[in-house]
Amino acid sequence: MPDYHDDLRLAHVLADTADATTMERFKALDLKVETKPDMTPVSEADKAAEELIRTSLQRARPRDAVLGEEFGSEGRGPRRWVIDPIDGTKNYVRGVPVWATLIALMERTEEGDRPVVGVVSAPALNRRWWAALGAGAYTGRSLTSATRLSVSRVARVQDASFAFSSLGGWEERGKLGGFLDLTRDCWRTRGYGDFWPYMMVAEGSVDMCAEPELSLWDMAANAIVVQEAGGTFTGLDGREGPHSGNAAASNGLLHEDLLAYVGD
Repeated sequence: MPDYHDDLRLAHVLADTADATTMERFKALDLKVETKPDMTPVSEADKAAEELIRTSLQRARPRDAVLGEEFGSEGRGPRRWVIDPIDGTKNYVRGVPVWATLIALMERTEEGDRPVVGVVSAPALNRRWWAALGAGAYTGRSLTSATRLSVSRVARVQDASFAFSSLGGWEERGKLGGFLDLTRDCWRTRGYGDFWPYMMVAEGSVDMCAEPELSLWDMAANAIVVQEAGGTFTGLDGREGPHSGNAAASNGLLHEDLLAYVGD
C-alpha cells in the first residue's frame, strides 16, 4: 500500500495556513459576505483560505489537480485535492464556532476516485481530525501528539445516537417519514450539522448520521476519517465513498438499519 505520510503532512500545513486566515476574520465586524447563485453565503475568508491553499499546492504539488468550493476545478491527473475552505459558512458569519476547513486528497483507481488523505480542522473549537489510507484516523494538536479514533460498538438503533443537519432536505427527497421514524426509534438525536457529526461518528460519541444533499468537497475528507476509524461512509444509495451527492455514516454495525430508514 502506498505511503501517504508526506501528503498528510502537507495537508496539515495547508490547514495551518487556512486556520490562521479564517480565525483572523472570525467575528470581524467588517467581514464581507456575499450571496452565491445557489443562495448560500460566501465570505471573504472562504475565498482567501481557498486561494492560499491553492497557491501552496501549486508550489508543493504542481502536477496534482485541485477542486474547491469557491474556485472550481483546475488541472487533470490521477491525484486531486478537494477543498472546502469553510464548511459551515452560515455558522462562521454568525459567530457560531462550528465550522472547519476540509482538505482531502483523492486518487484514481480502477474502481474510481477514492479519498486517501483527509484533514478536518476546526480552529474555533481547537480541534483537528485526520486520516490516511491504511494508517488509521486520529485527533489531536499535531501528527506527533494525537489519539487514534475508533467508532462505537453500539449495535441496536434503540441504543444509538443519531445526528443530522436539518429537516428540509429530507422532505424534498420524500424521505421525511423515514427520517422521523428513525428519530423516534433511536435513543438520542442532535442537530449538530456540517462536518461535526462525521467526526463524532469517527470518535465513537455519535453512532450514525446522514445528510440528504451534499457536494464532493463536503464529504471527501469526512469519508476517509470515518472509514479509517472503522466506520462506514456511503451515499443514501449505499454506494461506498463520497460520490452520491448525499451521505450516510455510521459505526458500520448500524449501517443497514440507517439506510433502511433514510436510504434510496
